[in-house]
Amino acid sequence: MANNPPEYGYIAYIDEAGDPGTRRVRPIDPNGASEWLVLSAVVIRASREPTVKTWLSNIVNHLDIRQRSDLHYRTLSPTRKLVAGQMIAQLPLRGFAICSNKKNMRDYKNARASKIPSQQWFYNWCIRLLLERVTAFCAGRTMADHGKQLPVKIEFSERGGVRYSQTAAYQYYLKLQQEGNNIYLKKREPVTKMLDWHLMEAHPHAERAGLQLSDFVASSFYQAIDCLGPGEWDTAANQSAKADHGKRGWLSP
Repeated sequence: MANNPPEYGYIAYIDEAGDPGTRRVRPIDPNGASEWLVLSAVVIRASREPTVKTWLSNIVNHLDIRQRSDLHYRTLSPTRKLVAGQMIAQLPLRGFAICSNKKNMRDYKNARASKIPSQQWFYNWCIRLLLERVTAFCAGRTMADHGKQLPVKIEFSERGGVRYSQTAAYQYYLKLQQEGNNIYLKKREPVTKMLDWHLMEAHPHAERAGLQLSDFVASSFYQAIDCLGPGEWDTAANQSAKADHGKRGWLSP
């Protein structure tokens, strides 16, 4: 990241559940990668960045979690998952989730994507789909919120094997394609004016409260849809969060 990063109006905390492997995929291959890949983003106004730790502390304290200070979906009991989901749904944020079923991607080769030097084209592609939604949402609000156009800061939850510099470079490549009117898929595109190369970072899960909220979003969707996986299939926490979301407008003033 640059020593003097640009001013930003929003932060998108991004995490995932499942894995991006496509060579072998469950349940077609019993020992393959996960059937689903879920990418999530929790978006807040930049002005709320100092309060995210307080939000998380309130949730952890309310759940009476004593063994650890961070929030991790998979370590919670079913009752705590429901309560945490209800509390997160009341916060002034916006949650996004992209859910990709990979069975039809098994051993798929994308000739166009492979032209871009990367060992993680599928992950980068799914991040594009997520950022299409995130940047469109923020672009539609930035003038009302800030009186000027301010980009989105992206914070990824670090995962072994993922090169986030390649992910950032992929988004920059899309920007160049757009500027040359040479982008291949035009039905929906990232609003690249809302992205900045210098505002993309990766951090350990435990070091960012916002990433722990995004972990909850990704994992709750994953657990709700992965009915054939080795883990527990449970739609309750996901349905609870969506029900509360319907009552309130996330990212409220």
